[in-house]
Amino acid sequence: MNNSTKFYTLTEATKKLESFCAYQDRCHREVETKLRDMGMIPEATNQIIGHLIQENYLNEERFAKSFARGKFRIKKWGKNRIVNELKQRQITKYNITIALKEIEQEDYIETFDILAKKRLSQIRETNIQQRKKKLADYLLYRGWESHLVYEKLKELI
Repeated sequence: MNNSTKFYTLTEATKKLESFCAYQDRCHREVETKLRDMGMIPEATNQIIGHLIQENYLNEERFAKSFARGKFRIKKWGKNRIVNELKQRQITKYNITIALKEIEQEDYIETFDILAKKRLSQIRETNIQQRKKKLADYLLYRGWESHLVYEKLKELI
């Protein structure tokens, strides 16, 4: 039986979503999408989401914090990229602000410095302007603030 014809009872769907949320922090939008994909009606979706929040399986603040920490530590994203990704997931401004506090300023600057130097050593371009542009584009794409990027360009190139 393929997945599109499987029907879930409220209890089955609730258990499935509890596991889904326990495995990894999720945002409300991911849970809603999952329930829609499972073919749940809006009333059931609201009931299940209510249950997940009440039982602390679903916590938007916790999601935002772990998302910010993970993307910074693992993917070396800057704050701009983290904020934009959280906004796309419809996380509130309040929770985004709290999430950014998870990143220590000292770690942030140190990571930025290491990332910039590492990337510069990988750029094979000989033209100074092109080197600057490539490094700037890379750092800005990863969400680092422009004032940091341009200061770093002056320092390194």
